[in-house]
Formats: sequence, C-alpha cells, structure tokens
Amino acid sequence: MRMIRPSPFEVRQKIDKNDPDFKSLTKSINEHGLLQPILIRPIQHGFELVAGYRRFEACKTLRWRFIQCKISDISDKQAYEIQISENIQRKALNPIEEAEAFKKYVEEFGWGGIAELAQKINKSSEYISHRMQLLRLDSLARQQIIHKSISASQGMELLGFSTQEQPVLLDRMLKEQLTVKQMRKIRSEKKNPKTLDNKIKPWKLARKSTLILKITLTKMDSLIDEAKKIQDDKSRNQMVSYLMDARYKIHEMIDSSLKVQKEKLRSSRL
Repeated sequence: MRMIRPSPFEVRQKIDKNDPDFKSLTKSINEHGLLQPILIRPIQHGFELVAGYRRFEACKTLRWRFIQCKISDISDKQAYEIQISENIQRKALNPIEEAEAFKKYVEEFGWGGIAELAQKINKSSEYISHRMQLLRLDSLARQQIIHKSISASQGMELLGFSTQEQPVLLDRMLKEQLTVKQMRKIRSEKKNPKTLDNKIKPWKLARKSTLILKITLTKMDSLIDEAKKIQDDKSRNQMVSYLMDARYKIHEMIDSSLKVQKEKLRSSRL
C-alpha cells in the first residue's frame, strides 16, 4: 500500500473517519474482506489511486499492508471522469462539491469535454453548467446548500437577483421557507415587464433569442479553449476567468429566454 499515492484529481480529499458510514465500511471490510478491488494506474515510482478512495482509507485504518487492486493504464482525463462518476453514482457529493469538481474538470480539460463527461455520469450538459453557476453565490448561500437548508434549485433562483439583493432574499427564504415558485414570482413582480404587442408573436422572438444565445455560447466555449493555450500563466488565468464568467452570464440569459418562451407560448394558447 506504500506504493499507492493519492490522485491530484481526487474529488473528495477529506474523509471524516468518525463518520458512521465510514465506520460501517471499515467494519464490513474487516469482517468480510475487500469485496471490490480499488482501481489504480501506474505512474513513475509507483501507482496512483483512481477509484476506491474510501475503501483505501478504510484498509489503511485497519493497518493492512497489502490491498487488492485492479491496474489500468488510463489518462488524467479518464481518471478524473471515473472519480466523478463514482461519487455521483454513490451520491457522495453535495451540490457545491459537484460544482467544484466540474469546475476543476473544465479548468483541466476544457469545455469541449463537458458533453462527454455528461454522458459518462448520466447527466445533461445543462446540469453540469447549472451546478457550476452555484459557485457564483456567496459563501453563506453556499454553506446553506451544503447543510441542506436550501436546495440547489433555490440557490439557482438566488442568482436571478443582484449581489446586494441576494443576502436579503436568502434570509427571507430561510425564515419564510420560500419555494422556487415563490422566488420566481418575487423576481417577476420586481421586474414587472411590459406586455409585448401580441401581433408580433412574442414566443417566436423569445425562441430566436434563445437560438442566438446558444450560438454565442458555443463560440464562447471555443474562445475558452483558445485562452487555455496562452503561454503566460497570469494572462491565461485572467483571460480564462473572464471568459468563464461571461459564459455563466450567457447561460443565465438562455435560462431566462427559455422561461419567457414557455410563458409566452402558453399564454398565446389561452
């Protein structure tokens, strides 16, 4: 076991060894053995852990000198995809941990791999993008999501308000137990949009705006991949950060456009 090193892409670096689930896993391994070998890959001077982090730590807790392993020669990208997939399947990550894992994946491998990752973890690209948007919330709101005081969906609704308004709305959400539907109504009443002329078919305009924004989003992904090729580290990080922030805003505009499109289409049928 001394030859096995932790992965730099490990999704969850910290394990609470006092956690009941971890204690139960350790007890099960001690009584029945390791039923599923961990997955490792060869690296210089040893091996790197790919999947089975909790099992590995449990065996270390039991002071095992040897552990059953499956060795596979895979790339960094494949290793990280396996780790994310394993944690998603076990529902081991809270929404913020998922968001951080997806963000790290994008920073390492670019937006071009998102569709492939989505397929591997059986989620949509929109799911991944939405999760990453949660990182735009302040630390207090993120903590509320981690502690399950509010849901990820409620957190997404908070992003529809200005930075100054979000703490006030969060406090109201917690005190009044506001639902996602109620949050949307508050935002709608705040904006109070003017009614468009029915003759120009508002839902068609909303659909066109959605298509234009999606094209813009695709072009933005290409720009992000180009920015990652900048040689100077400082310039590269600044440009990638700027472009990713712009991408989040475009995706938020797409969400708003889709909601308007559905609302206008529904009202036109009444």
